[in-house]
Amino acid sequence: MMQFNFFLKLLRESFRDLLPIIIVILFFQLAIIQSVPEGWIGTAIGLGIVGVGLAIFLQGLEIGVFPVGEGLARDFAKSGWTTWILVFGFLIGFGTTIAEPALAVIADKAASISSGRIDSTILRFVVAGSVGFAILLGVFRIIKGHPIHYYIIIGYLLVVGVTFFAPKEIIGLAYDLGGVTTSTVTVPLVAALGIGLASNIKGRNPVIDGFGLIAFASLTPMIFVQIYGVFVYNFVEVKEVSDIVVKAVVSNPTQITLISVIEGLTNVVKDVLPILIIILFFQYAVLKKHIQNIKTVFLGFILVIVGLYAFILGLEMGLFSLGETMAYQLTKSESVLMIYAFAFAIGFSTTMAEPALMAIAKKAKEISDGKINDFALRLFVALGVAIGIALGAFRIVDGGHIHYYIIVGYLVVIILTFIAPKYIVPIAYDSGGVTTSTVTVPLVAALGIGLATNIEGRDPLIDGFGLIAFASLFPMITVMLYGILIEKFEVKSNTQIEKEELLKDTLIDADNMDLSTVNIDGSKVRHSLSLQFSAVVIIVPEDKRLDAIAAAHKAGATGVTVLRADGIGLEEMGNFYRTSFEANDVLLLFLLPQHLVNAVIKSIIHSLHITTTGKGVAFAFPLSHMKGISLTKEDIFREKAYQVNINKDDPMKCVGDEIEDGHDNSSQSTAVIK
Repeated sequence: MMQFNFFLKLLRESFRDLLPIIIVILFFQLAIIQSVPEGWIGTAIGLGIVGVGLAIFLQGLEIGVFPVGEGLARDFAKSGWTTWILVFGFLIGFGTTIAEPALAVIADKAASISSGRIDSTILRFVVAGSVGFAILLGVFRIIKGHPIHYYIIIGYLLVVGVTFFAPKEIIGLAYDLGGVTTSTVTVPLVAALGIGLASNIKGRNPVIDGFGLIAFASLTPMIFVQIYGVFVYNFVEVKEVSDIVVKAVVSNPTQITLISVIEGLTNVVKDVLPILIIILFFQYAVLKKHIQNIKTVFLGFILVIVGLYAFILGLEMGLFSLGETMAYQLTKSESVLMIYAFAFAIGFSTTMAEPALMAIAKKAKEISDGKINDFALRLFVALGVAIGIALGAFRIVDGGHIHYYIIVGYLVVIILTFIAPKYIVPIAYDSGGVTTSTVTVPLVAALGIGLATNIEGRDPLIDGFGLIAFASLFPMITVMLYGILIEKFEVKSNTQIEKEELLKDTLIDADNMDLSTVNIDGSKVRHSLSLQFSAVVIIVPEDKRLDAIAAAHKAGATGVTVLRADGIGLEEMGNFYRTSFEANDVLLLFLLPQHLVNAVIKSIIHSLHITTTGKGVAFAFPLSHMKGISLTKEDIFREKAYQVNINKDDPMKCVGDEIEDGHDNSSQSTAVIK
C-alpha cells in the first residue's frame, strides 16, 4: 500500500512536470502558427502515456537502481579495493555509452562530415572510452578527496585549447557529444555510485564529494573527440563514402503495433543489459556477496525498463513530431524574436520533464537535508537550458563561431566556482550533463538543423550542431547562482528548522519545578524545557585529571567542576579504593543532558582503563530541578531526539549504548575489586 501511495505521488508530480510542455505547444501552435495540429488526439494520449511511464520509471529507480548502486559503493568502500572500484567505474561508463543509440546516429553523421576520415565505429569507441575514463577519474577524485573544481578547470582549459587546433567540421559535434553520452539510466546509477562512495569513505561529504561524476562524463568526450579529429584530419586520407544528408525533416507519429512494442522494449533492454551484467559480475564474482532484497531490486529494474519504454513511446506518439513540425515552421518564419522565444520556451519546458534531472534533484534534496529544494533546483536548471538554447539559436542566426561563446561561458563558470558555496558546485557541474537526454535532444536538434537549413550562408553540418553544448553549459551557471541565493537568503536545512522549532514555543518559566531552565548558547536568553539531566562523578588520581577531562570533552561534555577528593577506605569493607590521605585524588563533576551520559562514562573508563588496570571510580545519578545550566541549540535538539527514541523503545530493555564484546555497557555498574 505504501508503494502504491508513493506511485500516486510520483504520478501527480509527473503530470505537473508535463504541464509546461503542454502550455508551450498550445501557445505557439494556436497563437503563433494559428493552426490545429493533425493527430492532436494521439498527441494527448501520448502525453498521458509519458506521465504514467515517467512515474513508473522513477519508482523503479527508487527501489532498484539507487539501492543497488549505493550498496555496491558501500561494499567497495568497506573492502578497500581501490583498483576494483576504478575498474568498475570505467566499465560502467564504457559499457553504457558504447550501446547508446544517439551516439551511433551522431557517429554516422560524423563519418559523413569528415568525408570518411572519421570511422563511425572508432569514434564510438573513442567516446565510450572517454566516458569510462571520466567515471574512473571521478571515482579516483572521491577516494582521494580532491576538490572537484581543479579537475573541471583543467578540463575546460584542455577543451578550449584543443578547439583552436580542431577542424571546424567536428567542433560542434564534439561539444554536442559531451551532452548525449549520459543516458537516462546511466545518470542515476553513476550518481548513486558517487554518493555511496562519499557516504562510506571517512572524511568525505556526500554533498560536496558525491556529485561530479556526470560532469566528468560530459567533459572528456569533448576533449577526446577533438583530439581524434585533429589526428584524422592530418593523417587520414579522404575516402569515398555515401553521404548522410542532414535536413530538418518532420517525423511521423509512431503507430503502435505488437511488433513495435516488442522492438521498443528490446531496444530499452539492450540499453539496460550492459549495466545489469556489470553489476552482477562485480556483485557476485568480485565482492562475492548476494544482493539484498534481490526480488525488489529486479522488480525495480523491470519498472525502469517498462517506464522508460512507455516514456519514449508516449513522446514518439506525437510530441516529437509535433515539436519538430513547430520548430521547422518557425525557422521558416521572418520573426527572429519568435524563434528565440520558442527556443527559450521549449528548452525550459522539456528540461522540467527530464527524468534524469528529476532523479538527480531528488538525490540532492535528500543528502542536503532539504537545504537544496528539488523543485527549485530543477527550475534553475531549466532556466539555464532555456537561456543556453536561445543564445545558441542566436549564434546560428548571427553566424558567430561557437567556441567564442563556449570560452566566455567557461570563464563565467570558473569565476562562479570560487564564489558559490562549496556544496552546490559539484551539483552544478552535474546539472550540465543531465539536461540533454531523452526529451530535450530530439527537439533541440530539430530546431538547430532547421535554422541552419533555412538561413542563407549557414551549413547544417557545421552550424546546425552545438545547441546541446549550450544547453549543457548554462545550467552550471544558473545552479551556482541558485546556491549563492540559498546562502544570501539563509535557507535552512530540515534539521536546522527542526532545532529552531524546538525553542519556538518554549516559555520563560523559571518557577516551574517540573521544567529545566537553561541558557541558550551561553547567552542571556533563557528557556524552560522538559529535559532530563544526570550528574556524572569521576574520582581519579590527580595525574589522570587532564586525561579524564579530555576524554569527556571528546565524548561531548562542555564543562566540568573539579573538586579535591581526599578519603580513606574502611578495613571492614570488602570493596574500597583509597587507603590514605596521601592519595591526592580529584573528583570531576559533570552535569550532562541524559543523551551524553553513557558516551562520557564510556570514553573516560576506556581512556583511563578504570575497569581493567587503571584506578578510579565512575558513577552517575539522575538530577531534578535543574536551573541555570548553559546548553547549545544542538544539545537541546539531541536531547529531545534522544528522549523520543527512548520512548519508542521497549521499557524493559536496557537503555544505553550497545554492549561491546559481551560485557561493556555504561548503564551497568562495574566494580573494581582490590
